[in-house]
Amino acid sequence: MHLKTIIAALLLLFPAFACASLHPERDYQKSWCEAAGGASEFVLPDRARVDCLTLTHAVEVDFAPKWAEAIGQALYYSIATGKSPGILLIMEDRDDGRFLNRLLAVTDTVGITVWVTTQDDLTVLPKKKAVSMGSGNSSGVQKKD
Repeated sequence: MHLKTIIAALLLLFPAFACASLHPERDYQKSWCEAAGGASEFVLPDRARVDCLTLTHAVEVDFAPKWAEAIGQALYYSIATGKSPGILLIMEDRDDGRFLNRLLAVTDTVGITVWVTTQDDLTVLPKKKAVSMGSGNSSGVQKKD
């Protein structure tokens, strides 16, 4: 009986280990969207959910290795809402720069605004009143006005 309990606990914990992220995507999404004055989990008529809908952008929040998926979602949310497409890229690993470079190669061409967040931002973002929602700078990182 004790063995079944241990196995059940390990199975419940397995998704957290498989993810290998330091924080859930939702934590980054909530902090950033709140700071940007947006609506988290905005539901579209087809029941798709925009991670953060601001006055100007429909923003997809995703971890760096999922950069390519983020492009498609941001473009779809933009079409569905009439807002500009945006991506908040979560960079938790020092090797995530390669994913950012790939993302910027595409987004600079098709006009998707990119912001970057790290685990250090989780303690800082909720204290900010707002972040700029204009176009990104040449590095692709959005700066606060």
